[in-house]
This record gives sequence, C-alpha cells and structure tokens, in this order.
Amino acid sequence: MNRQLVHTPEGVRDIYGDEKEIKMEVERLLHEKFLSYGYRDIQTPTFEFFDVFSKEVGTTPSKELYKFFDKEGNTLVLRPDFTPSIARCAAKYFMDEAVPIRFCYQGNTFINTSNLQGKLKEATQMGAELVGDASVHADAEMIALTIEALLHAGLHDFQVSIGNLEYFKGICAEAGLDEETELTLRELISGKNYFGAEDLLIHKNVSLKDKELLLKTSDLFGSVEALEEAGKAVNNSRSKHAIERLEQVYNILCDYGVEKYISFDLTMLSKYNYYTGIIFKAYTYGVGDAIVKGGRYDTLLGRFGKESPSIGFMIAVDDLLLAMNRQNITVKGIEKRTRVTYHADNFKKALNEAKKLRADGYYVELVQAEGK
Repeated sequence: MNRQLVHTPEGVRDIYGDEKEIKMEVERLLHEKFLSYGYRDIQTPTFEFFDVFSKEVGTTPSKELYKFFDKEGNTLVLRPDFTPSIARCAAKYFMDEAVPIRFCYQGNTFINTSNLQGKLKEATQMGAELVGDASVHADAEMIALTIEALLHAGLHDFQVSIGNLEYFKGICAEAGLDEETELTLRELISGKNYFGAEDLLIHKNVSLKDKELLLKTSDLFGSVEALEEAGKAVNNSRSKHAIERLEQVYNILCDYGVEKYISFDLTMLSKYNYYTGIIFKAYTYGVGDAIVKGGRYDTLLGRFGKESPSIGFMIAVDDLLLAMNRQNITVKGIEKRTRVTYHADNFKKALNEAKKLRADGYYVELVQAEGK
C-alpha cells in the first residue's frame, strides 16, 4: 500500500523544479497580455451543481464528469471547463450591466477521460471571455488576443483556424436535418469519416444535391480564398451571412496585423455544443490537439437567466508548454538561483550577504557547507 501511495493516479501528475517555474512564467506572460486588453480576473468554484454542466447546457458529456454528492444530496461536479461557470456568474452578478464585460481566468479543469486516450484528467487552462458584445469586432478582438498572447509567451510557429457553425447549420436546415442528425453529421465529417456521413445522409433520404453540398464542406478549408468558394457553393441566406461574417472578421484581423496566422475551416467541430457562430482553434507543432479553443456562445447565458451575446477562448497551458519544450523554445524571465554557503562560525556573515542579495532581487539559497 505504501509503495502505491508515492504514485499519482492515472491522468494527473506532479510538477516541480524548473518545469514548474517555466509554467508559472508562461502563465504570467499570458496573463500580462490579457490585462493589456482590459480583461479583469475572475475566480469561480472548483466544483458546481451538476446542472451547470448538464447536457441541456451543451457542455461535457455526463460520463466524463467527476460527480459526487454533498450532505444535502445535491449532485456536484468538478468543473470540466470554465465557460459555463463564468456564464453562470455573469448572469447572477452582472444582470444590470449595459456595457460589455471582460473576464480572464486561470485554474485547473477535471475530465474523467479513458486512460487509453493518454490525456491529462486534471489540466490547467487560462482564457478570456467577452460578455455582452455581439459585434464582429468582438470576434476579431478575441482571435487577435489569442495570437498576441501566444506570441507574448514565446510561441511563434502556429496557426489559428477559424470557422462559423452557422455555415454548416444553414445547409443542414435547408436539407431538413434535425439537430441530432446535424450533430452526428458534423462529428463524422470532422473525423474524416465520409463513408459514415454519406450513409447517414442516405438513411435520412437527403436529396442528391444537398448530400453533395454537405459532403463538399469537408474540402472548404485553407486561406481566405476558401471563403469565396464556400460562398458560391450555397444559396441559403444563413450560410451566406456566415461567410460574410468571416470575411468581416478577416478584414479586422488585417487591421490588427495578425493575418499571417489565420486560416479557415468550415467544418470545424467542438464537443461543446453551446457554441453558436464563430469558432476557432490554434494549432502548433509538437502536440496532437489544439492548444487554444474558442468561439461565440450567444445563448449560453440565457440558460442561467440573462440573455447576452458572448465569445471567449481557453488556452490549454499544459499542451502549450509541451509544444514549446518540443520546439526548444527558451522561456525568458526565469530567475537563476544564487547559492551562499556557510559554516557554523561564519553563519552571520553569510546571512547578511544573503539578505543583501535578496534585497537586490536575487533568489538566494543559504546552504550549510559540508565538513566543519
């Protein structure tokens, strides 16, 4: 039993020494950029009522939640992501705010994934949420902030892929697909399972024209030129408006000067079903998943009693650090330690030296020398 206790459970890990210092410095740099955009810190509880993350809200599947009970018999869960918690908080405390609210956060999330997936079950996230702004400028601000935060942390080789769920939803609505079928189809196409997608559409008796159009969306990705092709492929106003929105976002991102980091993907999928329009992810070398995920969630706050358009993103800090390590990126700002040794007969002198160095900003270890 004692041998087992020195190990951590699957999916969690200890972080210490140089790795912990690098993590803290990267978090500081990301936070510094959030603050520069006018975002203010918010802290929500580590666990909440189950309903905050329920299927109806559109968040993590129930089987992936860590659930437990309080003494009153209420079902509680460890938070799997921050956005629903912040939406609940904003709906409760900022009901009367007439101007947009900017939040930023940092903390750990908990998802009970299978051990075979090789993912951390406790992971650190940092992010920002812009509540109460439905404009295209808010979309662009969040994407620009994502790019500038990653650059500020020291990452330079990455790409932010942007989509708009409304494009695909417009085609699905025109084809007469219900919401459940739409979600299944999105997952199949996003997973490159084109045979499965085609079988689903045949089973639903979708017309040949609509079937070809839905399957063709998998080819609609790349540079801004892909948007023009996507716009020509559809006739419904919902999908066309989605393309217009993306073009407007791109033009504003050009004003920010970050367009070289941008690409587009009109079949982008998120497991969080509360996203409603613009959606984006950031990818880099060295990790298999997106290091940033974000999007617009205009109906989420309404679940908690306050209708308010919102958009946000989260940075997967552990994945970002892994990518930076594999790309041999040196994190600046890590302070080296100075060691001052002493013997019993010169301790006071060594202590005074350590005090002076600490006062000058050095990190000082006071270590007893070996021997007498």
